[in-house]
Amino acid sequence: EEEAEVIEAEVDAVKSRLLDSFYGTNRGLSASSKTRAEVNELISRLEAMNPTPSPSYELAALSGKWRLVYTSNSEVMFLLAAENLPGLNVGDITQTIDGVGGRVENRVAFSAPMLESSVSANASFEVRSPKRLQVKFDEAGVETPTIVADVFQYMSLPMTVDVMGQSIDTAPLADLMQPFQSGLTDALNGVKSAVSGLPSLKVPLPESASPGSEAWLLTTYLDGDLRIARGDGGSVFVLTKVNDPPKYGNY
Repeated sequence: EEEAEVIEAEVDAVKSRLLDSFYGTNRGLSASSKTRAEVNELISRLEAMNPTPSPSYELAALSGKWRLVYTSNSEVMFLLAAENLPGLNVGDITQTIDGVGGRVENRVAFSAPMLESSVSANASFEVRSPKRLQVKFDEAGVETPTIVADVFQYMSLPMTVDVMGQSIDTAPLADLMQPFQSGLTDALNGVKSAVSGLPSLKVPLPESASPGSEAWLLTTYLDGDLRIARGDGGSVFVLTKVNDPPKYGNY
């Protein structure tokens, strides 16, 4: 029992170091070579202490919603790099596993000025080994966009403007803009109401879809709040259970 407590304490310490190492890396996109080397070492240590040796047979533990906090996958890196486009923000990247139904959903949330939405890819899976799942994607989807009605959070004026050393009060200009703001807000609310009634778009993927529509996923570490997986291209994914609030800062 004492030995088990020592091992558990060591696992917790390595997990904490691993998750702390992701801070400021934008889920791996901006990680330095030194950070990547540290991450790889810590992942290897955790994999050697995996408390769930046959995760594919522990579908209750695998099931649930998992948030991506780090990856070396080049396709995901390309997606994260889209944040360099003006006004675009890539939000949570999640994977939801339904062990009973044998389904997986990968979802990417994104936002732009006045707009929030997400795209998803859905797949079925089969257990092929104690650690390996064979995944076949069969449907893609786009969530109905959510429109932010308060457009003027992007257009607010400062209380004063400094012009050639002279402080100018902008209150009179704000009063002049009020009728325009009211009309635009009413129009935007109308668009928001119309869009909210639209269904989410689901597109079935044909059998002849890209070769990448079928892949395998190897779970190399699994506990109640952390999962490490490796893809068929050699990439690594580190995910945390969404049910628990984030504990380790900004990834």
